[in-house]
Amino acid sequence: MTRRRHEMPFGAQLAPDGRVRFRLWAPAAGRVELVLESAAVAARVLPLEKSGDGWLELITEEAHAGSLYRYRIDGETLVPDPASRRNPQGVHGPSEVVDPEAFDWTDGDWSPRPWRESVIYELHVGAFTPEGTFAGAAGKLEHLQRLGVTAIEIMPVAEFPGARGWGYDGVLPYAPASAYGAPEELKSLVCAAHARGIAVMLDVVYNHFGPEGNFLHLYAPQFFTGRHTTPWGAAMDFEGRAGAFQRGHSTCPRSGERPRTDARAGGSAAPDGQWHNPVREFFIHNALYWLEEYHLDGLRLDAVHAILDSSEPHILTEIAQAARSGPGRERPVYLVLENLDNQARLLGPPGGPHTFDAQWNDDCHHCLHVLLTGESDTYYQDYRERPHKLLCRSLAEGFAYQGETSRHLDRPRGERSGHLPPSAFVNFLQNHDQVGNRARGERLSQLARAEALRAAAAMLLLAPSPPMLFMGEEWAAPEPFPYFCDFEPELAAKVREGRLREFEHFQGRVPDPCEAATFASSHLDWNRVAKPPHVRMFDHYRRLLAIRQRDIVPLLPRILAGACVAFEPGGAFAVDWRLRDDGVLHLLANLKDTPAPVVGRPAGRMIFATHPGIRAALTRNELAPWSVTWLLERSRAR
Repeated sequence: MTRRRHEMPFGAQLAPDGRVRFRLWAPAAGRVELVLESAAVAARVLPLEKSGDGWLELITEEAHAGSLYRYRIDGETLVPDPASRRNPQGVHGPSEVVDPEAFDWTDGDWSPRPWRESVIYELHVGAFTPEGTFAGAAGKLEHLQRLGVTAIEIMPVAEFPGARGWGYDGVLPYAPASAYGAPEELKSLVCAAHARGIAVMLDVVYNHFGPEGNFLHLYAPQFFTGRHTTPWGAAMDFEGRAGAFQRGHSTCPRSGERPRTDARAGGSAAPDGQWHNPVREFFIHNALYWLEEYHLDGLRLDAVHAILDSSEPHILTEIAQAARSGPGRERPVYLVLENLDNQARLLGPPGGPHTFDAQWNDDCHHCLHVLLTGESDTYYQDYRERPHKLLCRSLAEGFAYQGETSRHLDRPRGERSGHLPPSAFVNFLQNHDQVGNRARGERLSQLARAEALRAAAAMLLLAPSPPMLFMGEEWAAPEPFPYFCDFEPELAAKVREGRLREFEHFQGRVPDPCEAATFASSHLDWNRVAKPPHVRMFDHYRRLLAIRQRDIVPLLPRILAGACVAFEPGGAFAVDWRLRDDGVLHLLANLKDTPAPVVGRPAGRMIFATHPGIRAALTRNELAPWSVTWLLERSRAR
């Protein structure tokens, strides 16, 4: 059996002698006390001692694994531990001391596939199964294995307010949401996935804390900065004279040690003389915590365009470096970004020491959404005039916007990306954002015809870039995925009003995000999977992923570059990816309702075609409506 634990310089840490060390950064607090809570006896109150530069610490034998505790700030407010490993009663309840080494891991020989081979499946734990738990998700892994998924990407599970939510309003980044189960149940899900050859990624939020249950402003306002803002709350203060994170070295002052301080920097001087920012360390350790203590295979960092940092190195670079030099030394670690700004500089070949493996490619999605639905409002307006051409560029080079001006943002957007490998872009037809940003949260299966969806799936699931599915997409699940939450009444009223303002021009009822029924409507109905017409779509997806594994995956190490080689103004286009051995992977596509002339080079062995008799169609110089054809042309030398 294997036991895993990430050493943290804060929070509640069990020592080998059985005592527990509590450590909190509270630079704005005059006094902090540990309150040990018990249903059997009166609460025990123990003072924390100041150890320099805003840090307070206590080592006691009165706590143990399972002890419930809170911190009392200046004799008044009880708060949970911001580094809590578990908060079994939610964000307003006490934290719990957890012994991470009590869990026996059974996946000691596990190593995930190379990133470029990934087929990702995004899921929300609460809506994925009727149970809405980690254990419930584990029960559906056989389905995902049969489908051909290689990695699940779990929407954020950091403890959030209430019993339901998307997870992006989490306030305790180290504590798995109690609504989904105990830490051991998340670890069991990871073990079960690994046993079936499926990697596990986690969506993490490092750009803001949620509005309810966040007490950091009370005792550590230095966590935040007024220099920047985010659409969701106060921005983190990652700036200041922050030194490089050192693996295996706690940059927080040791008990009894008083380091030099610099009031301008807001950080502390480590023994090596470098300045360190506790805010940076909080999130760097969080990334390592999930990768090490939970043996996760990767992280997807949410909305990094809202992580503003003028320091050198940038906090994102430092997170990547820490992951690569830590768990990444022994196994592949997947690092993926969501980034509105399309900053190609943050991306690189898989496993790069300072870069991320990939980014969610919104450009590719937006082009396809316009083509499939005809919608062109809000951010889709940037794609309505030439969606086929932009899609061709996105499939070949990654970003469709590589410095051109976005009409929606009214500014230039993106950087050159054609030099990056296809593995640097995660393409998808749907995800939680693109479904949930709608007034009613409708899926594409409710907005587009089945033949169009099948063609789009054939394009994305066989393209060299890693494809991502959103839960239920593979059987055209009709259940919506609207925005839902469970805030306290005053905040809930503001969220409800804000949602109505956002969709004030929408014709029809906008679901109330705070009603339990809105959350209930998002639960997948697994009884549909084996019934028409859903079984047909599932078989289509499963067949495509089998073809991907057989014909596309072996090519991935040899793919050099993609190019949009032909474009017909009416909508047909062709993309070629050259191979190291002079071969070429050809894509011919006609994503519209009428036939189109053949474009590109229809040569080589046919890998897949949406329409039977494609050879005859090519002879007639005609691509059928909503047709996708994949061909592999080998070099003559072979």
